[in-house]
Amino acid sequence: MAATENAHRLLQIAATAADEKGGFDLVALDISEPLPLVDIFLLVTGRNERNVIAISNEIEDKMIEAGVKTIRREGRSEGRWILLDFGDLVVHVFHEEERMYYGLERLWKDCPAIPLEFAQHTEV
Repeated sequence: MAATENAHRLLQIAATAADEKGGFDLVALDISEPLPLVDIFLLVTGRNERNVIAISNEIEDKMIEAGVKTIRREGRSEGRWILLDFGDLVVHVFHEEERMYYGLERLWKDCPAIPLEFAQHTEV
């Protein structure tokens, strides 16, 4: 079963918000097959704790504007790995070191990547 249209809509909102706050290395994975309660994981990297928190705040703000509430939030106080659960979409905002250490892409390597539909900022 592929990710729902609603999950793709949420993904677009979250990815755009993350990009606007300087998130990079965005990867979206369709995890609807192995995890029936979630359709998509969005992985985002921030440059430091402050950036990770700013990215997660922007994502939540844009979701609220779209009428979507956060079901669960974890990790905000540390700013190293923040998990935002929006039901069909779960967003993981990582500090660079945590992203490399935990390697969620490796864990979910059998799940198809979803192309993101926005112009990502290039690194300087």
